[in-house]
Amino acid sequence: MAQLRRDYKKFVKKDTEIVSIAPEDLETVRRYWGKERLPFVGLADPEHKVANRYGQPVRLIKLGRLPLQLIIDQTGTVRYRHDANSMSDIPNNAAILKELSQAELLE
Repeated sequence: MAQLRRDYKKFVKKDTEIVSIAPEDLETVRRYWGKERLPFVGLADPEHKVANRYGQPVRLIKLGRLPLQLIIDQTGTVRYRHDANSMSDIPNNAAILKELSQAELLE
């Protein structure tokens, strides 16, 4: 989350909004977002409805849900998807910004 906060303005310049879906309840998400001063949206999803809709992988051996990064355009079309194998398998901001630039070329 810190890397997203650090480059948030770069995403905004690309007319992009970051939405992080958290498996916790609303109050827990509010506290965390306030404490960390995250400038992007935090969506509480304690019943995993959104995570399930997008097919976020669950690995019991990894103790829960694995990170999933999506780029979804304004029509609801998924333009990019990365299913991570672990927390260390999350794409860096440069890779995501590059995907955004390529998606812009498709429009």
